[in-house]
Amino acid sequence: MLLDLISLMLQSLISSKTRIRLLVKFFINAANDGYLRGLAVELDENTNAIRKELNNLSGAGYIIRHDVDNKVVYQADTSHPLFGTLQQLVRKYVGIDRIIVQVLDRMGQVTRIFLVGDYAKGIDSGKIQIVIEGPELHTDYLDQLADRLHKEIGKEIDIASTPLFMGQGLLIFENIG
Repeated sequence: MLLDLISLMLQSLISSKTRIRLLVKFFINAANDGYLRGLAVELDENTNAIRKELNNLSGAGYIIRHDVDNKVVYQADTSHPLFGTLQQLVRKYVGIDRIIVQVLDRMGQVTRIFLVGDYAKGIDSGKIQIVIEGPELHTDYLDQLADRLHKEIGKEIDIASTPLFMGQGLLIFENIG
């Protein structure tokens, strides 16, 4: 599978699983941020491993650090020349591109697709939750779509549909026009 190849390539390029998890955290959604102890708890890693990778990523300029209430908070540097490339790579690693292709192929009049739950927060939990918005969606296809995507990307998929989504989430597709 293409996703397995991308995952294998990313893991061979970046040998640190902690670094990959931090890249997912910060680059799946540029609004995500975190501080050392919070990231250690969230990623279930020791603070030394997190500190080392945060220093590596900030030293390379991929993430920025700023002080907020006596804490050093980290966030993706959206002005970095490789920001877009890294974000695309992380989204391919997670499987978001495959989700969009499959949804648009079979779901009818899709207006927007949102990533919600753990992955929208940058937590690589293995369960992807999406909400599909559109006036006339083929909802009878949702179970088949979730199963098919699970087989393609190797992650549990939870799909909801609605004519109008008013909740919180990361917009990953919008049909303008």
